[in-house]
Formats: sequence, C-alpha cells, structure tokens
Amino acid sequence: MIEISSTVALGDDEIQIDFIRASGPGGQNVNKVSSAAQLRFDILSSPALEPEVKERLRRIAGSRVTGDGILVIEARRYRTQEQNRLDAIQRLVALVQKALEKPKPRHKTRPTLASRQKRLQAKRQRGETKRLRGRPSPEEQR
Repeated sequence: MIEISSTVALGDDEIQIDFIRASGPGGQNVNKVSSAAQLRFDILSSPALEPEVKERLRRIAGSRVTGDGILVIEARRYRTQEQNRLDAIQRLVALVQKALEKPKPRHKTRPTLASRQKRLQAKRQRGETKRLRGRPSPEEQR
C-alpha cells in the first residue's frame, strides 16, 4: 500500500514495476544488470482516485501518459534497482499529491483607472518617439 495522503492510498496491485537496462554511470555493470525502474500506473482504472483528480493527473503528467491512460515513470538516477524503484514510487506520489490539490479559482478583475491611464500615456509617448524619427513635415521645417 502506497500512502499518498491521509485520505488516498494506492494498492500495490495498481502499480507495475519492471526493471530495464539503464544508460549512464555503472561501468561494465551497466551492460549486464537491469537497474533502471519503469513504473506503470493505470490512471483510468484506479479506484483510489476521483475522476477530477484523474483528469488533473493526466494533464500534469503530460507526455508521460500513454494514449491508453497509463502513466509511465522511468527512474534511472541510481545504480541499484532498489533505489530506482523507490525513486519511481516517490515521483508517482509527488505527481498524485500535486493532482489532489484543487486549483484556485480565477476571479475576473478589471484594470484600474490608474493602470489604464498609464498604459495610454505610454502609448502616446511611444507614438511621439516614432513620429519624431520620421521626415519633418513642411510646417516643422519653417
């Protein structure tokens, strides 16, 4: 059982961890031992998560989610299987915790009078600067 929060926990049967060969540090050992962990978590069929949490998790995970709704996390930071397995689980927990947070609703606001005036003044100033760069008009040449 993987504890995500006080109310949400994922069962061990919900995640699948396979070990694959990793690139990177490890010397000759890296060619012989499958130390990288590949964690798979089926978001859509998870009974532990609410539908809106599943949707947020899919959005947060981005390209790590397959078309079938399976989240794939590859951990190859460490040289041992156990450390990489724990790293993959920690990254899954962090993603799910982030998805559990409800986004703050956005309240529409209007620009203040002062900010509108400041913007228009800046536009006038910029226009004047550009006007001065041009050819002088016949009235200005006198």
